[in-house]
Amino acid sequence: MPPSPSTRPQAAAPPLRDRGDACPGALRLHTAADGNLARIRVPAGDLTARQATVLANAAELLGDGHLSLTSRGNAELRGLAEDCGARLAGLLRDAGLLPSERHERIRNILASPLAGLDRHTPSDVRRWARELDALLCASESATALSGRFLFVVDDGRGDVAALGGDVSLLAEPDGDRTGPAGSALLRVGDDPAALRIAGPDVPRAALTAAEAFLTAAGASGSGAWRVRELPDGHGLSALDVADALRSAGIGAAYVPEAPAPGTRTSPPYADSSAPGIVEGPDGDRALSVLAPLGRLSVAQWRLLTAIAADDGAGALRLTPWRGIVLPGLPAAAAPGRLAELTTAGLITDPASPWHRLGACTGRPGCAKSLTDVRADATAAVAAGTAVPDEAPTGPPPEGVPVYWSGCARRCGHPHGTWVDVLATAEGYRVALVRPDTAPDTAHTAAAPPPAP
Repeated sequence: MPPSPSTRPQAAAPPLRDRGDACPGALRLHTAADGNLARIRVPAGDLTARQATVLANAAELLGDGHLSLTSRGNAELRGLAEDCGARLAGLLRDAGLLPSERHERIRNILASPLAGLDRHTPSDVRRWARELDALLCASESATALSGRFLFVVDDGRGDVAALGGDVSLLAEPDGDRTGPAGSALLRVGDDPAALRIAGPDVPRAALTAAEAFLTAAGASGSGAWRVRELPDGHGLSALDVADALRSAGIGAAYVPEAPAPGTRTSPPYADSSAPGIVEGPDGDRALSVLAPLGRLSVAQWRLLTAIAADDGAGALRLTPWRGIVLPGLPAAAAPGRLAELTTAGLITDPASPWHRLGACTGRPGCAKSLTDVRADATAAVAAGTAVPDEAPTGPPPEGVPVYWSGCARRCGHPHGTWVDVLATAEGYRVALVRPDTAPDTAHTAAAPPPAP
């Protein structure tokens, strides 16, 4: 039987923030049980082959020889020494990965990884993401944003629109009957309404919406880091943003019932989370691979970089599914290169048991974790399941991601519907979490205690 459905929890009051967030960055290192951690923001997941090489060098010279991918398409280095901060910053700065040191933690921009690469994609919305990043880095007011504030730019397939953005942009197809060509729907937080923005104004509208959030957060006195944290009476709606856009000279049409997050505006699109070969519109191919539990060795990373430089477009795209997309390969080269990546231990088959399976850092990297969840998840895969073998809930529903967490913080867990495998003092608890439920109140089923 499938995991037991969660029950709907009572709405929790937004937290009162009396300090800035402690999110790590490239300059603000986080102390972990396995050394210091640096999180490098990679807006839209875009890396040049040269930048990817610099990250590999940093992981090899300064870290533990691995790179981790996050649920926001960013990269992390672990095992860093206390005194490596200046050297790391210099490497990143020289590679163009620190265009503004004052803004480096707020450059949280997700974009559809396959935009512009598959046969049915609309115009490449990743250009909007790049323009938004430039506007952020030039904005004095934007420095007040939290390191957790998230911009989302979806190409219309609905792949990243459901990932919990504070400001979300959903591209509408060119020539769409309900809007002008090249337009986008702008949403703030969970407001079901949206604003239709003309293509040329989209990046500036997104920044203006973020500035409207800062105004609302300041007026509330709550210190809110994200739109969903604004207290009642001080929330931010599409109508509020429309007023801010009007003041900035940006036109916006109010759409009272916008498509729900995750809705495709026009089929068919490829599944952005599935590994394999992606057929492009001009005969080119893209390779999409996943890193087991989001962790790559330097050798695996260098192989990806070499393929991108030698056969691809000289670029890599990091995905929020802890994967990498290599665009621009000739059709003849793609199958052989994919086989190389398979041999190197990367996930290249959508039928792999590692597809849609994730885990937090766990022990020994995190002192708060109750167990080595990665080892436990690996053992479960070896046993032919994605959940603890003894869990009475049975296999997870098909297509639903499974995430193993070493403590109740559940760092990096998926959005939407997912199977929560939580380590507790009594053992693993397994629950199906839906968008309208909170994992802490989910109905769970106990399994024997995790390995120490």
